[in-house]
Amino acid sequence: MSLVHFHYDPFTEFERLFDDAFSARFRPSDVSRATESGSRVGTFRPKMDLVESKDSNEVTAFFDFPGMKAEDIKLDVQQNRLTISGETGAEDQRQEGDYAVRERTYGKFSRTLQLPVGTKPEEVQAKMENGVLKITFPKVGKDQEPKKITIA
Repeated sequence: MSLVHFHYDPFTEFERLFDDAFSARFRPSDVSRATESGSRVGTFRPKMDLVESKDSNEVTAFFDFPGMKAEDIKLDVQQNRLTISGETGAEDQRQEGDYAVRERTYGKFSRTLQLPVGTKPEEVQAKMENGVLKITFPKVGKDQEPKKITIA
């Protein structure tokens, strides 16, 4: 039995689906981003893999952030919730005949995980390698671990 609870906000998912449906209907682009003055601005949700170790008291979350650096990502722990957020941007410039083509893409992201009760911020470990963020935290907080009591 797992004692890890993860925060799911159905309103965030509904809002994303609503935005995707309307942006796809009114714009022929295949990405759901708003177009403002020639630049694409929007949000995205990084994909997450969550692995619970049976041998140790750990849960590991993996997030894919291709092309991003650790400095671009912010991790916050508040009220037993871990929030991963940041902003990404890319710019492409090329010369095509007599025209200069400049494309800019920007996006913000945020994901929140519910941590077990009693997890301290210093118990959360994070490491970024080759565009993959690995976050490890205890499956059960030290305060929640079962304690054996001897009968006198």
